[in-house]
Amino acid sequence: MRAEHLALDTPHMQAAIMELQGLILQHYPNTTFDVVRGDDPTGIYVLATVDVEDTEAVVDVYIDRLLELQIDAGLAIYVVPVRPLARVLASAGGNFEQ
Repeated sequence: MRAEHLALDTPHMQAAIMELQGLILQHYPNTTFDVVRGDDPTGIYVLATVDVEDTEAVVDVYIDRLLELQIDAGLAIYVVPVRPLARVLASAGGNFEQ
């Protein structure tokens, strides 16, 4: 894969990140994002923290466009929806010892 497709600061990658974030924000306006480099597989990861019961609904919002960006544009970009820690603990009944 070309270095350009792994770099966070290229115009193509920045546009892809903004587009994917925008798709998620249209449906989940309180989503927060962290963008990081990752190694497994190597690429740029958009971590979307969304307060929902099931993150599969979030995936449905962006998956088609993400695949287009990965396959057609050759970008090494991945989106990982996660639930806030408070939601995870609440759904587990709060039975975690600290």
